[in-house]
Amino acid sequence: MRISVSSDMDEPAARALVAALRERGHEVRAHGALSPGDDPRWAVCSAAAARDVAEGRADQAVVCCWTGTGASIAANKVPGARAALCTDAYTADGARRWNDANVLALSLRLTSVPLLHEILDAWFAGRPSADPEDRANVEHTTRLDGGRTGA
Repeated sequence: MRISVSSDMDEPAARALVAALRERGHEVRAHGALSPGDDPRWAVCSAAAARDVAEGRADQAVVCCWTGTGASIAANKVPGARAALCTDAYTADGARRWNDANVLALSLRLTSVPLLHEILDAWFAGRPSADPEDRANVEHTTRLDGGRTGA
């Protein structure tokens, strides 16, 4: 899978994320502080990673900042991105299942390496729900984008 990753800081959690994704066999496209010369501001690099998903250059994205909040906000401004800030495996599973999230947002402050692996396990094991109500909610969020999605 092609995964776009961004971080506004070159922190151990961000480096562990990139390593874990590569160990799982994913092709990683880095943005922000993880890519020398890139703009590391969370609003810029998170939007770039989400745009990779919306425009088909990546299948999913993982965006990081100190709390994860700014990264998730910036990613969600990109039409077609459905970013979820996940601080545990249960939330990551639910984000994939009920929200068909395609962008995982993580806190560099809160995410330890063991927790990172739990969140990634749940995220990649999760599949979007086929329940009509869940699908209707996801379709509604697409309409909130004004129908302007690249995904």
